[in-house]
Amino acid sequence: MAAVLRLKKSNCKNCYKCIRHCPVKAIRFSGNQAHIINEDCILCGNCFVVCPQNAKEIVDTTEYVKVLLSENERVIASVAPSFVAYFERTGIGALEKALKKLGFFAAEETALGATLVKREYEKLIKDGKEEIIISSCCHSVNLLIRKYYPELLKYLAPVVTPMQAHCIDIKRRYPDAKTVFIGPCVAKKDEASELDAVDAVLTFEELSEMLKEAKIEVEHESDSSEKSRARLFPTVGGILKTMDLSDKTYTYLTVDGVENCKAALSDIAEGNIGKCFIEMSACAGSCIGGPVMDKYGKSPIRHFKSVENYAGAEDFDMPTYESGLYMNRSHIGHGANMPCESEIREVLKKTGKHTPEDELNCGSCGYETCREKAIAVCLGKADINMCLPFLMEKSERFSNNILSNTPNGIIVVNEELEVQQINKSAMKMFNISSASEILGDHIMRIADPIPYIEVLENGKRVFNQRDYFAEYDKYIEQTIVHDKTSHTLLAILRDVTEEELARRAKEDIVNQTAQIADKVVEKQMRIVQEIASLLGETAAETKIALTKLKESMPHDEK
Repeated sequence: MAAVLRLKKSNCKNCYKCIRHCPVKAIRFSGNQAHIINEDCILCGNCFVVCPQNAKEIVDTTEYVKVLLSENERVIASVAPSFVAYFERTGIGALEKALKKLGFFAAEETALGATLVKREYEKLIKDGKEEIIISSCCHSVNLLIRKYYPELLKYLAPVVTPMQAHCIDIKRRYPDAKTVFIGPCVAKKDEASELDAVDAVLTFEELSEMLKEAKIEVEHESDSSEKSRARLFPTVGGILKTMDLSDKTYTYLTVDGVENCKAALSDIAEGNIGKCFIEMSACAGSCIGGPVMDKYGKSPIRHFKSVENYAGAEDFDMPTYESGLYMNRSHIGHGANMPCESEIREVLKKTGKHTPEDELNCGSCGYETCREKAIAVCLGKADINMCLPFLMEKSERFSNNILSNTPNGIIVVNEELEVQQINKSAMKMFNISSASEILGDHIMRIADPIPYIEVLENGKRVFNQRDYFAEYDKYIEQTIVHDKTSHTLLAILRDVTEEELARRAKEDIVNQTAQIADKVVEKQMRIVQEIASLLGETAAETKIALTKLKESMPHDEK
């Protein structure tokens, strides 16, 4: 299958919304990114519509169409009948004028092909050979049956879609023409890759961008015609409204929306539905509820009225082709290998679901049930950590283990300084027997609020500030930070009483030692001075005695 839907990886934000809305869970989540599984996807476009980050995008084919237009090819547009809902207050004539300015040779309504398709449906009903007939106009429905209900392929009408029928008809009339289908559908881009009749597919949004770039405006003019009943095809029940339903042996039913289609197909598979013709559309509201319409301008009532008012009461004048000309190619079934029960149970156990009662089936992971998500894990579609309750419990358990076992006291207060959380170490520091005694109360009940107020006012954290808490006769070192995101203040406390007392005792010893040393030095200096004094007196007396002796001695005469 052509990859017509893709992911802009940088935009994915782990919200799982695309998985929740994917009716066939064709999205794999790994590496913190969602990945579309092309072989399982039915191209309903739900993920594209609901993604809040616009991470899903439809593959753009405007450049290819521009190349076709630039090569002087005879390019003819097949415009889906829902165009009157997207380009409001206009008609095919006005739209053709705009398309010709872009370089198209001509533009026709896909409703012409729808007229041919409804004739084939009427032939199938007239033949009466089929117990159940499911319309084949919606490519997403065709993919749904091929991939998930292959046993029901025998009930899928072997008739091409209006897009295929019209483009085949165009190429019969203009053998050298290139055809470009323009509509609200993602799946048509994939359908076009399956056959040669359709050369390219544009969405209404892509056409709008091309017109905007070329500064071309679509005129507001209507050209309704009585012979245009097939214009009703894009509405719920629109196919049946164009058909001859005189054969009362069949029951005629309309089903829209993938979930409703799945329910109907399950009923058929179980044998609960008898002889009937079912008009089936994957989009709620049929084609006027297509992903492009839904994403950029959903207005189901106004869109329905636009299509209904534009449609006539009679069929288009179309040539009659030989029977079987528009028979669809054969469908190939597709199915995934289911994991065994032991593998499923093992995955469930890893997320704390040991019994059926543990399976909350909350759907936060995007899957309807825990078991469905476990199967997706086994198939490699989902990550085991996508379970929000499991992650919350795991995170809470991890946090509680840290809070319970850390020797540091932890206190969390809100911006009104009311205690929101306190751990055992902090309770021990402040002589609190139960957390309920302080939770919700102001921090001033147990501690000085000034450091908390200062952190709130100046935005600067308090780091390892040591204070004496006289009420508890303790020295506590505080670090206080303000988490503006959660509007809370976190205080990390360390009882440093023993450390402080030891420091002070050591300081006292040092002071005492210094005092003793000062006294010893002082005493030694006194002794030295006394000795020096005595030595000084003795030296003076000796000097005097020697001088006198010298003077008394006779001198030799020269």
